[in-house]
Amino acid sequence: MNLEEAKIKYIQTWGSLATSWGINKTMAQVHALLLVSTNPLSAEDIMETLKISRGNVNMNVRALIDWGIVKKEFVVGERKEFFVADKDIWELFKQITKERKKREIEPVLKVLEDLQQIKDNSDEANEFKKVLSDLSTVTTSVNSILENAIKADEHWLLSNFTRILKK
Repeated sequence: MNLEEAKIKYIQTWGSLATSWGINKTMAQVHALLLVSTNPLSAEDIMETLKISRGNVNMNVRALIDWGIVKKEFVVGERKEFFVADKDIWELFKQITKERKKREIEPVLKVLEDLQQIKDNSDEANEFKKVLSDLSTVTTSVNSILENAIKADEHWLLSNFTRILKK
């Protein structure tokens, strides 16, 4: 397999895997392409490589910029916009973790907190409150773990994760 074939296989595989994580396939493919590109890419470059429309490129690049994992880069002598992905995989992991925490965990914690305000003291309400409390405990723990991962350096997280797996 030559380098170009390997890159295409990686981009296609990354896109397919992303759907398992709740991420748009094309968004993952655009990110994968930018990640393996040695030079900044324009929307036209992305369109040509992935065989997708300009609108699809623009929508997905904007989403990746919103996630904080792609940025615009100025190219001297060019009027077009160019894009690059952060190639530090550890920083990429932390940024994605931060965004998923903000978009998925924190809203759940807010809803669970709001639901705890039930004034009913019936047996059924108390059982419901217990379930909410247990969910809140687990979600708060996950939130703390993610917060530590975001703040940690690579070696701290890997050593602690390995220790947990050995138990």
